[in-house]
Amino acid sequence: MIEFSGKIVVVSGAAGNLGKAVVKAFLNSEAVVCGLDHREGRLKAIIDPTELQGTLHCFDNVDVADRDVMQSLAEKLNTAVGIPDVLVNTIGDFTAGERVHELTMATWDRMIGKNVLTFLNLMHAFIPRMIEKGGGKVVSVGSGASLKGGAKNGAYAAAKGALLRLTESMAAELSSENIQANCVLPGVIDTPEMRTMQPKADFSNWVTPEQIADVILFLSSSASDAVSGKAISLLNPT
Repeated sequence: MIEFSGKIVVVSGAAGNLGKAVVKAFLNSEAVVCGLDHREGRLKAIIDPTELQGTLHCFDNVDVADRDVMQSLAEKLNTAVGIPDVLVNTIGDFTAGERVHELTMATWDRMIGKNVLTFLNLMHAFIPRMIEKGGGKVVSVGSGASLKGGAKNGAYAAAKGALLRLTESMAAELSSENIQANCVLPGVIDTPEMRTMQPKADFSNWVTPEQIADVILFLSSSASDAVSGKAISLLNPT
């Protein structure tokens, strides 16, 4: 097991299907986890930190899409807990069904807002102090769609593509600051919502939140110090 004893980890979207798996994995590795969620009390309701090894700090009612809110949160978190060693961005959203020439601004704004703006605001809030601390890790959750566009999937693919390019750019920009940035690209994630949407699918070919969390832990550890600017595809074999 990879250990993160004393390491401070910020997880955005911490109460989502993937976020909670990531939070639990870090807690089991003795990390100090700061979970960000937009709903009051949701994270505390689904995770009992007394059953795990690390320390959990819940930050509720956090609108990661609001840069001012994130800046204030970062100041509060840095003072109350400490400067993060790891930033994990799990926030994202999916919408499909419109052809490119039919895309509405509502769809476009939602895809960019949820998949790109939230990432930018998280980085803007925490990276400067991480640089001062002397280094750290950044891991974002992208999608296989970032590698190639598809019919009626343009807005989502473009947004995830932007997230991947931003991650690669950060890796190049911050290499001299001892900060490594990487992106994991899951295929279909095995969640209750996806099973409801595709009840006839072969679930054994989907990647689980726990499998994704394991890769995120590796990319957040000292074992991955030589890995930066990479897109790690996570697709179960058929």
